[in-house]
Amino acid sequence: MKDYKKYYSVPASPEEIYLALTTPATIFLWTGEEAEMSTEPGSEFSLWEGSISGKNLEFEYGKKIVQEWYFGDQEEKSIVTIKLHPDKDGTSVELRHSNIPDEDFQDIKDGWDGAYFGALIDFYS
Repeated sequence: MKDYKKYYSVPASPEEIYLALTTPATIFLWTGEEAEMSTEPGSEFSLWEGSISGKNLEFEYGKKIVQEWYFGDQEEKSIVTIKLHPDKDGTSVELRHSNIPDEDFQDIKDGWDGAYFGALIDFYS
């Protein structure tokens, strides 16, 4: 199991980023894909036609999102924590993703940098 931590700079307010990550209609705008998402703790979510799915654990409007991501029958929970910090250029996004299966690590890392936060940065640029 591996952990991944990275900071991203996104040229939008923390509130805009929060809504872009939690509102299905806004997720569609920057991904081009339908999404199942709710800010109700305990609810299930699905992105990119199910290639990312899991359970929503915790939300703090404009500040924090915590999710469990599913990887098959993995016993240890893979937890994603996204913290949003205002900065002079918009938002500094702090990403922590724990317990990523070794065989999935490179794909997950590339996905965060490209399809996920790369696409979000492009959307707001």
